[in-house]
Amino acid sequence: MAPLIVQATMIFSSAILEAGAIGFLGFGVQPPDAEWGAMLGTARQYIQSNVWLAIWPGVAIFLAALSINLTGDGLRDALDPKLKQVT
Repeated sequence: MAPLIVQATMIFSSAILEAGAIGFLGFGVQPPDAEWGAMLGTARQYIQSNVWLAIWPGVAIFLAALSINLTGDGLRDALDPKLKQVT
């Protein structure tokens, strides 16, 4: 069960990164709706004057993927009977 949880969380975080990439290229959610990849795509033209427009959506994507990966790793540690020590 533990490898399935790790695989599922890896797929989920990969889906977040892929959705951000698709939004960055302009094929994702259209501009009235908010999406991190689309925010990065529109901030591309203002990167020279205002770098913060690109940093915050990028940090949000990074933190979302990292937190999902760490949650999956923690669940694997909690559910793996081989890692539990008998005292």
